[in-house]
Amino acid sequence: MDGFLQKHTEPKDFVDKIALRLVKLMRIPADLFFSKRYGHRAIVLETVAAVPGMVGGMLLHLKSLRLMKPDEGWIKTLLDEAENERMHLMAFIEIEKPNLFERFIVLIAQGVFFNLYFLAYLINQRLCHRMVGYLEEEACISYTSFLEMIDKGEFENKDIPSWTKEYWKLNNDAKLRELVVAIREDEAGHRDVNHDFANDLERK
Repeated sequence: MDGFLQKHTEPKDFVDKIALRLVKLMRIPADLFFSKRYGHRAIVLETVAAVPGMVGGMLLHLKSLRLMKPDEGWIKTLLDEAENERMHLMAFIEIEKPNLFERFIVLIAQGVFFNLYFLAYLINQRLCHRMVGYLEEEACISYTSFLEMIDKGEFENKDIPSWTKEYWKLNNDAKLRELVVAIREDEAGHRDVNHDFANDLERK
C-alpha cells in the first residue's frame, strides 16, 4: 500500500488505546470465521460498518434539535458515510450471493453492534470515532489482501453490476478489481474523517 492507504494513527492516550484494542479483538472472529473468503467477509463486515455513521448522525441530529445549535456539518458527513458503506454491501451481495447462515450472522452482528455502539456514543463520542478510524484502517488492510488474491489468480476477477460502475465512476470494462480499489479508497476516506472527528473532540 502507498503512504495514504497504510496511514496509521498512533494512539495518544488511554481512550485511543482502548479503541485500538477493541478493533483488534473484533478482527479475531472475522479472521477465524472467514479466513480468506473476502467476498463473504465483506458482506458481513459492511453490514456492521454502515451502523456507526447512522447512529452518530441520528444522535447528533437529536442533540442539535435539543440544544438548538448547528452541527458544524457532522450530521451530513456521518449519514453520507453510512450510505456509502451500505452501497459497499449492495455491491458485494450481487457478486457473492450470501447464504442463509451468513444472513443470520448479519442479523445477530448488526443487532448486537448497533445497541453497543449506540450506548457507547452516548457515553464517549471520541472513543467511538477513534474506534471507527481504526476499523477503517483494518478495512484498508483487508481490501489490499483481497486485491493481492485477485492479482495472483486466487480469486476470480468477476464481472460487477452495471450500477456500481456508475456509482463509483468506473470504466465500462471495469471488473471486481477496480471495484475493490474504489471501495478501499472510500474506506481510507472514512478512516481520515473519523480520526479527524476524534481529534476535534479531544481538543474540546
